[in-house]
Amino acid sequence: MLGTEHINRRAAGLDEQAPDDVLSILLDAQIEALRSLESSRPAIASAAAAMAQTVRTGGKIGYAAAGSSALMAMADGLELPGTFGIPNDRIGIFMAGGRESLSDMLGGTEDDRAQGARDVRAAGYGPDDCLIAVSASGHTGYTVAALAEAVAAGARTVAIANNPDSPLLEAADIAILLATPPEIVAGSTRLGAATAQKAALNMMSTLMAVQLGHVHDGHMVNLRADNEKLRARACRMVSDIAGCDEIQSQKLLGLTDGSVKHAILLAKGASTIAVADRLLEQASGNLRRALAMAAATTNENS
Repeated sequence: MLGTEHINRRAAGLDEQAPDDVLSILLDAQIEALRSLESSRPAIASAAAAMAQTVRTGGKIGYAAAGSSALMAMADGLELPGTFGIPNDRIGIFMAGGRESLSDMLGGTEDDRAQGARDVRAAGYGPDDCLIAVSASGHTGYTVAALAEAVAAGARTVAIANNPDSPLLEAADIAILLATPPEIVAGSTRLGAATAQKAALNMMSTLMAVQLGHVHDGHMVNLRADNEKLRARACRMVSDIAGCDEIQSQKLLGLTDGSVKHAILLAKGASTIAVADRLLEQASGNLRRALAMAAATTNENS
């Protein structure tokens, strides 16, 4: 029997416990599940590097999963454009059952191996791309087949699973085992296993963004500022990093069509948007390196 199907010893008599005691047990189980990431950090770092390289070379990042794992994968993938400015057309979400599963998660769709392969094939994934496959059991038919199709096409592949020696982990270039303990509700991997998956995915994509230069001193400097909250955040970032006031920040963001990086470079000495663009290109999008080059140019000219 798979480890994710085992009974957790702390669940004995759970239905006889007081509500606060049940919640305490559930919280402890979630915390214990997160501890599984400690031993997985090297593999998570490798996955982040593969994702970053994919973005640098113009490739696509895809997520393939079923059930609760698909919800965790989708949450990570759909946030990448807004948070880190990764173009929408470079992100793929492959879910067992398709969009319909968002309102009715029919269990049978996760066994559809043919659909898993078909979805990845139709998206045209190849050597420039990266597929991240997520499954608590590591045996889910849809997800295993999606990964196998990506492997056959020569794509980079990452697998996340909560059971060791599973087909999903064995087939991937980078295998991330999250050895979470048995669930308090046996087999309900939307609990600890999903929590660990969500944390691992967040760590991967955030480290990817750091390596791409999209995070500067904790600021998401490559965000897509397409609502009032994010426009205000962009303004605060320019003020904080460039040391200018809010009025100047808003003016610069208006000139750069909302680009935080370009606005900061203009505030710090770049003479035109074209110059700021050239600095970022030379720095491979890394704001800190671009700022250093701008400072060096200013010093040479002074």
